[in-house]
Formats: sequence, structure tokens, C-alpha cells
Amino acid sequence: MANRRRLREHAVQILYGTDFWDSTPEQALDQHHFHFCDEPIEDEFLVAIITGIVNHKGAIDDMIRQFSTNWRLERMAIVDRNILRMATFELLHMRDIPRKVAINEAIEVAKKYGGDDSPSFINGILDRIALEIRGPETEEERAQGEASRSASEDEAETPTETQTAAGTD
Repeated sequence: MANRRRLREHAVQILYGTDFWDSTPEQALDQHHFHFCDEPIEDEFLVAIITGIVNHKGAIDDMIRQFSTNWRLERMAIVDRNILRMATFELLHMRDIPRKVAINEAIEVAKKYGGDDSPSFINGILDRIALEIRGPETEEERAQGEASRSASEDEAETPTETQTAAGTD
């Protein structure tokens, strides 16, 4: 099973494709697997993200439009738009994911796939969306976010089996 950051990266890649081709979540996942993966990624988290975003795209886009002052959704970079969709979906529908984790993961994906200004652009919009959706952050959420971030950082520092077998760190 891939780690969640890698699954989020796959999700953004799949969503990028859905901006060009009208497809069902199943078709989008199949196309991604066919063109970009050696073997299918069968993970409930990835399926939930793709299915949820495709099924709630209108409401997610409306929320992004509401909080992206001076930026029309259609004029945003496609990668930024889809990172925002992914994180907004997590904030709206995946309450078990702490807000800090959803936002920080989106920022990390933006650093890898977006432009130079993408991380700060995405952070600004998602901070406002999170405040609207979940209200002010509670102490419990803050503690959850810190614990999740520490676990995520530990996971990122641990070489994968593939990296170890290949002799890379």
C-alpha cells in the first residue's frame, strides 16, 4: 500500500485528466492505471478521494470560488485547482483527517507539482475554507494535527522496500 502523500499525488494526476475528459471515477482510475502505473493502485483512500471529488465537484468548486478572491477557478493553473479540490474535499467530507494534515499535505503536493507561488496560494485559500467549514481550530485538533504530522514525517524519512532494495535512501 502506498503512503497517503503518494496517493494524494496520484489523485491530483487523475483529477488533472478529468479536467480534459469527462469520465466517471472508475474510468479516470482505470485510465491512470493503464497509462502511468505498472500495476493498479487498489486503495480505498484513493478511490474515496476521486469518487468524492467527481461526485461533489460543483459544491467543491463553488466553495473554492467563494474563497479565491481575485482568482477565477477556470483561470487557475490546473494543478493548483485540483490540489484545492482534493484538500477541500478532505476538509468537507473526511472529518477524520485533521485540518492541518489536509492543508499541509496539499502544500507539499503543490511544492512538488505546482509553480513557485502555488504553496502560498493554496495555503491562503485552504486556511479560509477550513475556517469556514470547521470553525476555529480546537486544542484537540491542534494536537491531532501535530501527532499526524510527526507520524507523516517519520514515514517520509523511512526508506521504502523498493528504495532499500535499489540501494537508495
